[in-house]
Amino acid sequence: MSDPVTPKSKSEPVRALTRGLAILRHVNAAGAARPGEIARALNLPRPTVYRLLETLEEEGYVVFSGSANVVRVTRLAASLGDASALGSELCRVAVPLFSEYGARLVWPLDLSVYDNAAMVIQETTHGRSPLSIDRAMIGYRLPVLRTSAGRAYLAFCPEEERALIVAHLLRLGDPADLPFLDPAWLARMIAETRARGIALREAGEFRPQTASIAAPILGPEGVLGCVSMIWIRTAMSAPRALESFGEALREIAGRIAAQLPEAS
Repeated sequence: MSDPVTPKSKSEPVRALTRGLAILRHVNAAGAARPGEIARALNLPRPTVYRLLETLEEEGYVVFSGSANVVRVTRLAASLGDASALGSELCRVAVPLFSEYGARLVWPLDLSVYDNAAMVIQETTHGRSPLSIDRAMIGYRLPVLRTSAGRAYLAFCPEEERALIVAHLLRLGDPADLPFLDPAWLARMIAETRARGIALREAGEFRPQTASIAAPILGPEGVLGCVSMIWIRTAMSAPRALESFGEALREIAGRIAAQLPEAS
C-alpha cells in the first residue's frame, strides 16, 4: 500500500505566494507603483513581477491604471489600507468618465486626493490631451492653497478638518503659502468657492502659464477627492472657463461619487 500524500512542511514556503504577498504589501504601502519599481525594490525579475501582478489583478486585489503603467490595490485588499483602496476605487470609476469627457473638453483633467498637506494626482488625461503642456503627472504633489484642487478640498471639507489642515500649513511655513493663509483671504475664497460649486486658480499663483478649475467629489462624510481641468492662461479667461466647463466638471465629480460603493 502506497504512503498517503502529505502536505509540504510548514518550513517550505510556496515561493510564488510569498513573492505575491510581498508585491501586494509594497503596492499598498506605496499607494501606487510601477512594475519596474516593484522589481527593483523587491529584487525580483521584472517578468516575475508582471506575471504575479496579472494574477493579483485577475483575482481582484490590484488594478492597473487606465492612463499609465501604474498598479494600485483594490477595495478587496482594503484590510491592507483603506486610503489606498479608496484611491484605487476612485481611479476605477474615474478612468472611463475621463475618457468620455476628455474628448469633449480637450483640456486635460486630473483626479487628486488630499494627503499630508498636498493634493496628490491619482489619474490624469495629460498624456492624451493635445493641449497639455505637462506629462507624467500621476503621483505629483500639488500645493493645497495655490491650486484649484486644494481650494476645492478646503472649501468643502468639514470645518474641523479644514482647521487642522490650515494649522498644519501654518506650521510648515512655506513662504509661497503665506499670502493665502490670511484669514480674510481664506474666508473669501471658501465663500466664493462654495457659492459657485467650483474652485478657481487664475492668477499664476502656482504655475504661471496655466490656470485651473476644480470640483469636489463629495462623500457622506466629506470630500473624497477633486476633479480639475487645466488650461493655458493665454488661451481662455477664467469667466469663460467657468461658463464653458464648470457644469461638466461638477457633472464628472457627481458621477464619480454616485458610482462609488458607499453611494450604492
